[in-house]
Amino acid sequence: MKKFPLLAIFLIVAVDILALTMMIPLLPFYAESYRATPFLVGLLAASFNICQFLSGPILGEISDRKGRKPILLLSQAGTFLGLLIMGTARSLWVIFVARILDGLTAGNISIAQAYIADMTEPQHRTRSFGVIGIAFGIGFFVGPAATGFLSRWGYPTPIFVAAGLSAISIASTALLLPWGPPPHAGNGATSIVKRWRFDLYTKYFQVPDLRSLLTQFFILSLVSAIFLWGFGLFAERRFGYDVRHVGYLFGLAGFLGIILQGSLIGPLVKRFGEAKLVVAGFVLEGMSFILLAFSFSPPPLLAAVAGYAIGNSLLQPALRGSISLSAPQSEQGTIIGMTQSVNSISFIAGPLIAGVLIDRQWLSEWALLPSVLLFAALSFSARPSSKPQV
Repeated sequence: MKKFPLLAIFLIVAVDILALTMMIPLLPFYAESYRATPFLVGLLAASFNICQFLSGPILGEISDRKGRKPILLLSQAGTFLGLLIMGTARSLWVIFVARILDGLTAGNISIAQAYIADMTEPQHRTRSFGVIGIAFGIGFFVGPAATGFLSRWGYPTPIFVAAGLSAISIASTALLLPWGPPPHAGNGATSIVKRWRFDLYTKYFQVPDLRSLLTQFFILSLVSAIFLWGFGLFAERRFGYDVRHVGYLFGLAGFLGIILQGSLIGPLVKRFGEAKLVVAGFVLEGMSFILLAFSFSPPPLLAAVAGYAIGNSLLQPALRGSISLSAPQSEQGTIIGMTQSVNSISFIAGPLIAGVLIDRQWLSEWALLPSVLLFAALSFSARPSSKPQV
């Protein structure tokens, strides 16, 4: 695997994301089985991300100094234990405990992105970040569909299967990835308390182009959170769908993500550049949410989900690659950990927004709000540079 480090990262992230995506269509229905309202479903999703917001920069900065592998193993162990607790839950508060534990140690994906930044040249970084997109695509293709199938034996069944996948990921990390500090390892403070600082945020937001990219990334993440944690409740109320239907629709989105990010993102970036792909992604995704708001039959619903998947598949690697290119090599773990925290802020607000709107039966409004946000994101423009700006 030393000759193919991206392959090792891909395999590990794919298994991690498969475990994660198995929970996305299940969790709203699982929480509802313990009499949770849509707002409590949103709060459950937000609790994970509150903890991830606090821990993201800490884990990223420690990995910059001490190495990626031990932090990745810690994150994966937290996911494994959280899934075991969730699968044995007998009340809603225990599910909250499981999500909080997972959130406090959540750094799997961000540390994997830092690995990619360590091992790729700047000009190839956006295409390399497509590895994460492919893994997400596979996860969203296989995971939700597997959950729909396994849920016929009860909701805990897919949770325990996800825990087994998490254990495989831990073993893969231990066996396939090297030990040691990353290239250009920094020398930060030794106190964990000192590592979580607001200057980690203000430093990067003071750079105009990077501020624009981070703002767009925030909006994209907020929209994703509103969609992912509200779509199951939306589909249940408007179409009478259950875990199986929602899982298959997420599977469609994942399949399209595999196609686009697996073979097309590299040539598209080479021909059009990240900036044009960002604009195209925001427009396509925004139009898809308008279609979703007025979908009352399966064909427009399928078209809306497909449009969301394609737009998101354009935006994610282009924005992540541009943000990475705008930061020094020695701070890749920190900037990626910070983007993970920005993502967590979005995933704190997004599920709560979705829960409030769906609780009030404002189903069309739930879909129209993301469209407004996506078109607003077009007002922010940045020209990514191949040289770090901070």
